[in-house]
This record gives sequence, C-alpha cells and structure tokens, in this order.
Amino acid sequence: MKLPLAVALGAALAGSASAFSPAGRSKVLNNLKEMRMTGAGGAATPDTNYVDGTNIGPPPDLPSLLLHNRIVYIGMPLVPAVTELVIAELLYLNYEDQSKPVTMYINSSGTTTAGGQAVGFETEAFAIADVMKYIRPPVNTVAIGQAFGAAAMILSQGQKGGRAALPNATILLNQPKSQAQGQASDIAIRAREVAHNRRTSCELIAQATGKPLSTVMDDCQRVKYLQPDEAVEYGLIDRVIRKEDMSPLMKPSFMAQLQ
Repeated sequence: MKLPLAVALGAALAGSASAFSPAGRSKVLNNLKEMRMTGAGGAATPDTNYVDGTNIGPPPDLPSLLLHNRIVYIGMPLVPAVTELVIAELLYLNYEDQSKPVTMYINSSGTTTAGGQAVGFETEAFAIADVMKYIRPPVNTVAIGQAFGAAAMILSQGQKGGRAALPNATILLNQPKSQAQGQASDIAIRAREVAHNRRTSCELIAQATGKPLSTVMDDCQRVKYLQPDEAVEYGLIDRVIRKEDMSPLMKPSFMAQLQ
C-alpha cells in the first residue's frame, strides 16, 4: 500500500539536518523521484511517464505547439471563453519575449454566429484590441476564411505593415446587434450602450485605416463585404498573401528541442 504524500515527504526529509542545503535538496529530490517510480515506498508500480529514467510526459496539444511558435489562433465567435484564452496567450507571449513578433490568425464571425445571431458583446473585441496594443511585441494579423464585424476590427488593429489576408478570405463590416430584453427603459439603456460600442468600433477602424470616422460609420450602417484586394484598398489590411509570396516552411522550433 502506498504511503500518503505527506508521509513520503517526511520520510525523504527524516534524518537530514541539512535537508535544505544544496546537497540536501538534491538528495530529497532523488528520494522523491525514487518514491514516484516505486510507488512511494510500496510495491513497485510501472510509471509510463519514465523511459530509461527520463520523464516522458504526454505529447503537447496543438494549441500549445502553436503558442510555442508565437501563434495565436481565433477560430470561433468572440464569446468570453475565447477572449479569456486569447488575452492569456498574448500576456504570456509578452512575458516570454518582448522582442519577437506574435502572429494572430483570425477565422471568426465576430460577436455573432454565421447565421447572424448575437452570441457575444463588442467589449470582447475591445479587450483583445487593447491587449494587442498593451503588450510590447508587435502583433501581425492574418485573416483566413472570414473576419466579420468585431473580428474585422481586430484584424485592422495589427501592426502596420503586418496585416494580411489569404486570397479567399472574406472581410465584413457591420454594426453591433442589440441583445436587449425586458422593460422599455432597460432596452433604451442597452440601445445607448450599443450605439456607444458602434462608435468605438468605428473609431478604431478609422484610426487603423486612415479614413474619416464619418465614412467608416456610413459603411458600417449596412453590411459591407470586402474581398482581400478591396480590404487592402480600404486600408484594413496591408497585403494579400498568395502562394508565390509564401516563404518556405520552417521546422517548428519545438522540434529541435525534441531531437
């Protein structure tokens, strides 16, 4: 029967007055490692995480591999869970290295579903845009598939010269949708907030494109679709990435560490 962890730790420390000296720490760690491999003092149990004495953990998941190469991917509508993950990744990459750029790939319908149903608030997009500007590494943005509404605004907030789209991406400008329900006074309050968010979103796009705010607000009054070349002319992105423009694929950096 295995000993409880506290008992095992006590056994590792027992009899060593200098347990926290450099030599003592090394001895304790070795003892704990042996306990883990042998079942903490009980019958020996195989530990599949060790191969020839080397700790082999489970393979990393794909988002972790992308993050290791400073890639952030937005592939869902901007709901709170997505925003939380994207912001956490940006803050982590800022902490890890403040000089290397970050690449953000965007394939999102914004704060609505593909069918137009509102599922999030514009504040989700504002939070991501603010953190993109808050961190020190430049954030390059690439539209793939779709960048609708708030996602198009995030696309425009990338580093100037580093905003791009793949040839068949579609970019859409529109205005936020209200999810207000309840009493008339509550709906009126929510309507004012939606109008404020609409203006804020248009201001961010106007700053990124260099267009007058009035022009952007007029364009967002109704649905405005932009193909990649049209988005370049509009100023939302800087270039369209075509096959002949792509550099040869490089081996991900994490592969070198596994060899």
